[in-house]
Amino acid sequence: MKLVLADASYLKDSIVVIADLVNEARFKITKDGMEVIAMDPANVAMVIFKLLSSSFTEFDLEKDIEIGVNLQSFKQILRRSSPSDTLTIEVSAENKLKIQLRGTSIRTFSLPIIELDEREQRVPNLSFNTSISMHSSALLDAITDADIVAESVTFSCEADKFTIAAQGDHSNASIEIKASDHTRIRTSTTADVKSKYSIEYLKKMISGSKLAEIVDIQFNQDYPLRLDYKVVDRLSLSFVLAPRVEND
Repeated sequence: MKLVLADASYLKDSIVVIADLVNEARFKITKDGMEVIAMDPANVAMVIFKLLSSSFTEFDLEKDIEIGVNLQSFKQILRRSSPSDTLTIEVSAENKLKIQLRGTSIRTFSLPIIELDEREQRVPNLSFNTSISMHSSALLDAITDADIVAESVTFSCEADKFTIAAQGDHSNASIEIKASDHTRIRTSTTADVKSKYSIEYLKKMISGSKLAEIVDIQFNQDYPLRLDYKVVDRLSLSFVLAPRVEND
């Protein structure tokens, strides 16, 4: 296996985001590209990452392969790359992951390939009646605003309005985003749809805004949330977040 990226930024920025949620992950590499499906340790959030083979300048793969990697270590290496570096990933004869950064100098790192005990994760089959497509920076701003006053946030949707609201002990915040040329709202129900989520998790997920200008948001009444960040012919980075249930 030999994978070469002329621009490591998509992989670097994605792994930085994923590593905030997951410590170790199984990379599945096929002719279609590189894929990670992983749960956070608390089983509250799932990450689904695909870096398509079309992103690579060289994609030499004899057969499908799975590699267990410590994401914290992988992230630290990738952060050492600069925009002008060419990134090469190989599996060495010693069964280690060899990562080479080639620019004004040639820097070579190796990581142990680790055995992961947990079963292979599968993306849940979820059905959504509400979806919003909007600028990822607008979602980033809204969650940052809500974080000032509370630890959880309520997503609600009407036919032409998406609202993100947070309520603390003494303060509250409400951000209304109306349907426009920049925000598309689609819902299959006439009833208002509401669901509450953890801001702590959302703050990690919305870092995906550095990858894509648009985010697709899907949710239902008291139902998991799905966020999708996509770059055509390059990558997709998606998250599924369980709803926050309040005890009465």
